[in-house]
Amino acid sequence: MPPDDHDASGAPPVGADRTAVVTGAAGWLGQNLVRALAASGRRVRALVQSADEAPLVELAGSTVEVIVGDVRDPVAVDRLVEGTSGATVFHGAAVIHPRRAVRDLFDVNVGGTQHVLDRARRSGAARFVHISSNSPFGANPSVEHRFDEDSPANPYLGYGASKLEAEGLVRRAQERGDVETVIVRAPWFYGPFQPERQSRFFSAVRRGRFPLVGDGRQRRSLVYTGHLVQGLLLAESVPGTAGRAYWVADAEPYELRAVIGAVRDALTAEGLPVRARAPRVPVAAAALAARLDALAQARGRYVQPLHVLGELKDTIACDVTRARVELGYAPTTSLVDGMRASVRWALDRGIAL
Repeated sequence: MPPDDHDASGAPPVGADRTAVVTGAAGWLGQNLVRALAASGRRVRALVQSADEAPLVELAGSTVEVIVGDVRDPVAVDRLVEGTSGATVFHGAAVIHPRRAVRDLFDVNVGGTQHVLDRARRSGAARFVHISSNSPFGANPSVEHRFDEDSPANPYLGYGASKLEAEGLVRRAQERGDVETVIVRAPWFYGPFQPERQSRFFSAVRRGRFPLVGDGRQRRSLVYTGHLVQGLLLAESVPGTAGRAYWVADAEPYELRAVIGAVRDALTAEGLPVRARAPRVPVAAAALAARLDALAQARGRYVQPLHVLGELKDTIACDVTRARVELGYAPTTSLVDGMRASVRWALDRGIAL
């Protein structure tokens, strides 16, 4: 059951009247989270990397204050948390696909996390909600397997290693008593405020160019951005969750072929012509891409197409039981409806799909 509005002591939910500090506020998740916080009347301090990104967040509402800076810059993070004692910090800033250098993953995902943790402690933050990933756990050993919160780490290349190291920093901050922490692990997103790479994915599916690796029965956990925001707010507000980690995703994983089919259905429902085909790629070709990706990353280079193709052969699926039971997490939006919301958001802004 979802948590009540008050705990047994009669106190309001943990985050009900707190200032919220959000890093990565101009990102895909950040824009959804900031809007949800602002809509509830919360004061929000939002970190964006450049002045060009500020309007994306300022539109969320009058209670949002935008700070321009980089999580790698301790001075910028000091400005972000100044005067926010008792706040909740939602740490979402991360690099997923670096432009070229693998080093950027560690500078931002590890170094940036350390800066934000340090400043959260100094400012007297009440809780630190850290957005992690499936990548510290790699691929499932079979299509039936699901990761849970006790699954052993097996990081996938640079991004997975950087996010695992960041989780370690968060756990140690909790153990030292620096700040209460909760880790939320999220898989592949979909939903409004998507980045260009998601629009390219839709376009490739629409034109029949997105590859189906093998028979397409490998499974992927996905998370609608609205579901993930729900999980983050519950991780902030539900008592007794400090020091815990939670997988937050849609109710069940999807076969990759079903994901592609849902995108086709969403595009069609929004009035776009769609080619009902997908080029077949042998698993061996995806495995070769994964090996080449590993070689490139070992030399400090990152090639996004290799990385994406290499992962498409794998099952990457998680179990959300702990979030359901302990947080009252209850995802309800269907895959097609969530994809339709994403398509509509893009079309309303003139983004070609």
